This record gives sequence, structure tokens and C-alpha cells, in this order.
Amino acid sequence: MPDKLGDSLDRAVESAFTRPVPKSAQAQMKYLVKQFKGTKAAAQALGVTQRTVERYVVGKLKRPRKELAARMEREVKKRWQPQVRARAKKQAATTDGIVVSTRARFGFTAAPGTTDDARIRHITQALPPRWAQQLFDARDQGATEQQLLDIAAQGLGQMYFRDDGRRARDLAVEFTDVEEIEIEL
Repeated sequence: MPDKLGDSLDRAVESAFTRPVPKSAQAQMKYLVKQFKGTKAAAQALGVTQRTVERYVVGKLKRPRKELAARMEREVKKRWQPQVRARAKKQAATTDGIVVSTRARFGFTAAPGTTDDARIRHITQALPPRWAQQLFDARDQGATEQQLLDIAAQGLGQMYFRDDGRRARDLAVEFTDVEEIEIEL
């Protein structure tokens, strides 16, 4: 299963960047060499030779193959503007919360004998900071996509279906077949 929710969390944080991420292969490689403090460490992280890294830095190589381009972009974005990234996460986790927009199969069971069979629903729901904090903490600790989806399902169940505890207290929400999910800060 693709990492839909994890990638969406990353994109949401990246939306807070104040400067554009380097685009050219040379600029990306120079940035990575600086971050890894040398061409050897950068080469190991990217799975290429040290000489290949040096060629990109001086501009002899300009167009990396698709896999290398994707790895370079991913490594640059992972390290780009760490203070801005931390501030955006902190703000979402302490004051603003997040907005989850999803199209997925939701179903629930409530009091004994009652049920609502699962069906595809499109839901856009603001989640308070405590849910943002749980999602970011889990993502930072290497949680799987399913663990992230479980946290999102708990948050959506609490805020959307149970109205933050004001109704349907015993409702158990099922969240499956995620077609799309997008997080906004």
C-alpha cells in the first residue's frame, strides 16, 4: 500500500517552507554534500559512487536517472529548512490542529444490534491539536501507514461521528479502503 497519509503529512509540512527547494541536480547534490559533510557520506546515502557525487557537484553530470533523481529529491526535502518544519509541526500540534480531507470507506457499530454498513464517504474534518501531535509523533517514530491511518480514524471518529464526545459515545468507527487522503495545516 502506498504511504498516502505519511506522504500527505510531509506535503503539509513542506507547504510551510519559506524558500523553494533546490531544483537542479547540481544544486541538490551540493546541498546534500553540505548536509552530509562530505561527498563520501552523500554517496553512501544515495547509493552511488563518490565520484558520481563529485561529477554532479562540479556540473559534469546534469540529468540523473529517475531513481537517483527521486532519491536526491527525497533526501533534500527531508533535510530542507528544519527549523521551519519544526515550527509548522509545533503550531499544528499546539494551537491550529490540522484538516483531514479523505475519501474512504467508513462504517460503524453502536449499541448492540445496531449497525451502519460501511460505505464510501468524502469527509473533510478539522482535527484539534492533540490529533496533529499524535500523527506527527507517530510519523517521526517511524509508524507504519496502517498505524497512521488508525490514529486518523480515531480522530475522525471522535470529531466527526461522535462530535467530540457530545453524541454516540459507544460508536466504533471502521476506516478502510482509503482512496485519497490529504492533510492541511
